[in-house]
Amino acid sequence: MGDGVIIGVFDTGIWPESKAFSDEGLGPIPSRWKGVCESGDHFNPSTHCNRKIIGARWFIDGFLAEYGQPINITEDPEYLSPRDANGHGTHTSSTATGSYVRNVSYKGLSPGTVRGGAPRARLAVYKVCWNVLGGQCSSADILKAFDEAIHDGVDVLSLSIGYSLPLFSDVDERDGIATGSFHAVIRGITVVCGAANDGPSAQTVQNTAPWILTVAASTMDRAFPTPITLGNNKTFLGQAIFTGKVNGFTGLTYPEGTGLDPNSASACQDLSLNSTLVAGKVLLCFASVTRRVAIRIAAETVKEAGGVGLIIAKNPTDALVECTDGFPCIEVDYEIGTRILYYIRSTNSPTVKLSPSKTLLGKPVSAKVAFFSSRGPSSIAPEILKPDIAAPGVNILAATSQMDRVMDGGYAIHSGTSMATPHVSGIVALLKAIHPEWSPAAIKSALVTTARTKDASNFPLFAEGSPQKPANPFDFGGGIVNPNGAADPGLVYDMDTLDYIHYLCAMGYNNSAISRLMGQAIVCPVEKPSILDVNVPSITISSLRNSVTLTRTVTNVGAPNSIYRAVIEPPTGVIVTVRPDILVFNSTIKKISFHVTVSAAHQVNTGYFFGSLTWTNQIHAVRIPLSVRTELLQSYADDY
Repeated sequence: MGDGVIIGVFDTGIWPESKAFSDEGLGPIPSRWKGVCESGDHFNPSTHCNRKIIGARWFIDGFLAEYGQPINITEDPEYLSPRDANGHGTHTSSTATGSYVRNVSYKGLSPGTVRGGAPRARLAVYKVCWNVLGGQCSSADILKAFDEAIHDGVDVLSLSIGYSLPLFSDVDERDGIATGSFHAVIRGITVVCGAANDGPSAQTVQNTAPWILTVAASTMDRAFPTPITLGNNKTFLGQAIFTGKVNGFTGLTYPEGTGLDPNSASACQDLSLNSTLVAGKVLLCFASVTRRVAIRIAAETVKEAGGVGLIIAKNPTDALVECTDGFPCIEVDYEIGTRILYYIRSTNSPTVKLSPSKTLLGKPVSAKVAFFSSRGPSSIAPEILKPDIAAPGVNILAATSQMDRVMDGGYAIHSGTSMATPHVSGIVALLKAIHPEWSPAAIKSALVTTARTKDASNFPLFAEGSPQKPANPFDFGGGIVNPNGAADPGLVYDMDTLDYIHYLCAMGYNNSAISRLMGQAIVCPVEKPSILDVNVPSITISSLRNSVTLTRTVTNVGAPNSIYRAVIEPPTGVIVTVRPDILVFNSTIKKISFHVTVSAAHQVNTGYFFGSLTWTNQIHAVRIPLSVRTELLQSYADDY
């Protein structure tokens, strides 16, 4: 379960007293560890570090230089130490490597034993983000933290951090994550980053460098159905994190408007309420935006007007917002919202009873890509498929800071690619423990090529959006992570420093910028290499005109004597051939290169079509996604 592996987490720090960071049952700290625990406000290394939390550093100089003023801890509660005043870092750390804690729930929901992905791995905390303006992190501090983490001896780095669009280039030091992670990866440290929360729009994925393992968020087979019973005895199921008491039937209202747009008064994000209308009642509103903050603002508005509950009709998503102080805010889709509205309009005294949420587990609930999860293709290099993989990131129960405003008994439910990232970091630690010789690229390949693209009933997975649709590689990369499959992938698409230099040269970055990133002189070939030949576990062609041939190399990490055959699912209207289409490995032949030729039957510009290339033997199916767009008239000149 991650024995001997050290996970470094860059985030808002740690709440060390949480039982999730107990070192019970753990042996001595690995002798190779060179890190330290630094003291500071309310953080004493002798009592707050142990055999689980083996390192804790904090970085603030870059932040203060960019912020231009000291932190006002009265307005923005914070600790000048590794201690977490926000909760985000504690939540991600416990998700990656938290110890077993029994009998945990969130206000009675989702009861059971909580643990991280790699509960026996060790944790090194690098506080690089500060509880100011919603959470801010300086690139200078991130770069310094990478330097320290590399020196300290971490095996995996987990960063639930992103920037805003447009993205900086891979060689721009203002993106401290791209630069710092490059240096970590070429030293064998896998760096796992979130894809960001700007979905479902295309081209919103962040942390797109090919050396980073980029994680999308999925839901899981758990839901919190919440009954809404109307005065006409019809009951609808909404979704909520509501654990309050059943108060029987109470009044139900809807803010009818007048004028040219009579529906404008009911927009959740723009409510202006008359307390006479709302006092003592549950209010129904319709949201045209899905952002969580809009729902919280609506709930506060209703509460201030004397309301006792809120029903939000919105585009259906599974990421739930818990409103403060147990105030019920229950989400329904537009169809159910409309039916509730028609009931309100059908009677002079509409009433409703809101019942507490329940926990539903298992087959009726299928995993989907989360609505908010940022989507590909990459806006820097669409030929490098991003995100790489998806993992649970919706309604995740984990430890948190005692200062987290939605905390219950030291735990909270949060959603985001921030929550998906440490799931994968924990899985990477498990793989490191089994295969310590694997490179970061080999680990990424193992995850991508074994990921699930179908649910437990063998039907395609969906992606939340407007409307929901079958998920494609720009939603979830290779698919939803499959840890057991990744432990024995058969073949891997490996990469080393030369492959990353190939990518940087193919991107057209100048020699001086690449040399600065590398820390040594690099001269790219006179003839620019093709980005299509970068040995990533995917094939993405963003602008296919006639025909293109590209190369991939696979390394056998399974039984020495193995024969694999190619199985092609071509994208619609695309012809794909592989040569050779049979790969024969033995004790001396461990790596084989093959060529893929892709041509289009389309005579018009298209969107992306998707397929796959799978190498199979009797045991393994090594699948990579194919994404192809025909573009006879380009939106820009390209150089293939």
